[in-house]
Amino acid sequence: MNPVEQSRQVAFQQTLLSARRTMLLSEILKLAIDSFRASKLRFALTALGMVIGTASVILVVTIGMKGKQYVLDTLQKIGTNSVEIEYSGGGATGAERVMYNDYLTREDENLVDAQLPGVIYSSPILEMHTRISFGGGVMKDTLVLGVSPDYLHIRNLLVPNGRFLDEIDDETHTNCAVVTEPFARERFGSANAAVGQSFEIYGIPFTIIGVFKESVDDMGQSEIADQTILIPYSVARFFTGTENVKQIYFSMRTMNEVPDGAKEIVRIIQARHRPGSVYKAQTLTEVLTYAAEISDALTAVLVLVSAITLAVGGVGIMNIMLANVRARIREIGIRKALGATYREIKLQFLAEAVIISLAGGLVGVLVGLTVPLSIRFFTDYALPVSIWSIVIALASAILVGVIFGTVPATRAAQMDPVEALKYE
Repeated sequence: MNPVEQSRQVAFQQTLLSARRTMLLSEILKLAIDSFRASKLRFALTALGMVIGTASVILVVTIGMKGKQYVLDTLQKIGTNSVEIEYSGGGATGAERVMYNDYLTREDENLVDAQLPGVIYSSPILEMHTRISFGGGVMKDTLVLGVSPDYLHIRNLLVPNGRFLDEIDDETHTNCAVVTEPFARERFGSANAAVGQSFEIYGIPFTIIGVFKESVDDMGQSEIADQTILIPYSVARFFTGTENVKQIYFSMRTMNEVPDGAKEIVRIIQARHRPGSVYKAQTLTEVLTYAAEISDALTAVLVLVSAITLAVGGVGIMNIMLANVRARIREIGIRKALGATYREIKLQFLAEAVIISLAGGLVGVLVGLTVPLSIRFFTDYALPVSIWSIVIALASAILVGVIFGTVPATRAAQMDPVEALKYE
């Protein structure tokens, strides 16, 4: 064969290959569409399983994201930006420990406020326990905390009645108190009636200026109990006879500053005290991280559960495609007799399965997005929508079509053309 004829043969083969590929793609799409048009109801019922499955994936991810957001918001209300510094002992010899403790002081708090720009609020905690008269000879153990006005922001407290402690109360050593709602109800009948009333702590009268409550139930994780009274720190230290405190709370600007801020606060305080004194910083950052991980894990589990619906839809696709193959045996035989290859037949039926699955997935995405978007549009309750849930749902739909369409496509491609042409 001369070079001219050889080049013509190569060009012809390339043109033929290109034509076959172009014809193959268009033919597959045309055959799939014609097949769907011939049995619209069967196509719709087959795709219904994928509609339900993909919609379930999107809704589960949406609900999981909203649940995670709710949990994190709830934890943040407890005070995830706060750092609790506590004296844990040390700093004294064995002979000194009976009379000596290296407790925290108000000067420690002021120094941290001055040296650490990330601190926006701070408050010492001076804790006392006393018995308060509730009338009728009833005495109850009550927790009294000496705090600064910043304690309101550190603990995210709400004051529905009256007001909270302010700087003037602290500076003038005013005998005023802010009490919990349970204390106000049991002692004076209601929260509103308690404001302006007086009661005694260690025989000294205190006037109630406000009633407070926590913004969220911390499940007993804070120092606040049902029967808790807050008084100015400057007043509380006269009961103890010392300015030393065991705990100081600091609140950082953002949660991201908490880990480094806690280390820096400990460093600043330890530099002012004896070597060997131990000061521990406690934060809720780890709790928040664990809560986020748990929420993500639960969402992943729910997505896997909803994926079972996709698997059920895939089984439906496989059954319909197997029936479709049996109904089109003569067509397959004719196509093979005209030169259709194993690859072309397999790709044809596999494409039909993927198109059914993808069509159901697209409708399912629309259904899954309709619910959260409708809630967001018609109400003030915003549900988050994740783009990744859409990507995962569509990718899963395609994958299901490929996996469950492979068996029918392979069975069609392996048919003997002679036997297929004789099939009645």
